[in-house]
Amino acid sequence: MPLTVPRTAVEQWAVLAAIIDRGGFAQAAQALHRSQSAISYTVARLQESLGVPLLSIQGRKAVLTPHGETLLRRARPLLQDLSTLEELAHSLQRGWESQLKLVVDVSFPRERLLRIVSELGAACPQTQLQLADAVLSGAEEAITGQSADVVVTSRVPSGHLGDFLLEVPFVAVAHPGHALFQLQRPLSAADLTQHTQVVVRDSGVLTPRDEGWLGAERRFTVSSMEASLAIVTAGLAFAWLPEHLVAPAIAAGAARALPLLSGATRVVPLSLVLVHASVAGPAAREAAQSFFRHRPLTRGMPA
Repeated sequence: MPLTVPRTAVEQWAVLAAIIDRGGFAQAAQALHRSQSAISYTVARLQESLGVPLLSIQGRKAVLTPHGETLLRRARPLLQDLSTLEELAHSLQRGWESQLKLVVDVSFPRERLLRIVSELGAACPQTQLQLADAVLSGAEEAITGQSADVVVTSRVPSGHLGDFLLEVPFVAVAHPGHALFQLQRPLSAADLTQHTQVVVRDSGVLTPRDEGWLGAERRFTVSSMEASLAIVTAGLAFAWLPEHLVAPAIAAGAARALPLLSGATRVVPLSLVLVHASVAGPAAREAAQSFFRHRPLTRGMPA
């Protein structure tokens, strides 16, 4: 098959896109730091190479012709791919990132997370690690808003890809002296509604959501799982908490699993999202690999 050289350049398509996106030749010239005559010449050469008109002037505004609309729509993914390629080249040139932002769902086992952070500190000592907890939609917002590099989330937003890490069992618990245990029988939802439940506040701000059983008329709302556990062990409320977090309190007699008729446990799946996957630097990729190395060997294993 003979080799053919394209008659148009990516730069020409980028100029055409700028004219449409910025609203005119003068605005595109300002955005691209070029003269208006240079912008006009570039588009004229592009139309000449293609042999079809791409723009028409309506009043004082340049608009795409039907052919121009079709061709620019096909060109935009190419422009994005080239931009991504250049970003990747810059990332490779820089080497290890100077900063790495991790956002991790609060239900992720703390001991496991600390081992991962320790590994990262040794593997990329020149990279400053920023670690933030997230509750419910907070992790999703870090992905959609691209405010983090690596995110562990209970939900992967539409349009993004994630890899399953582990399942975190949650168990309904209260202090052994809690009034619910005085009933001395399996508990129903109606029993729970008469008592105070402690829940962890969603850290997201755009579309916060509730999750789990929230039937109690009285609630304590806190900002962390540890605060929720403290309220439970103080005998002030009941809660669903990660099994790995509440296990020491149960072993010490400070908490006890509630004998619910149903729903005493639930499982939350956690997945990892490499937010800037196509241009991720070595530190971000090392972080993802470290999370994968520390996930359970079997899906159903405790966290």
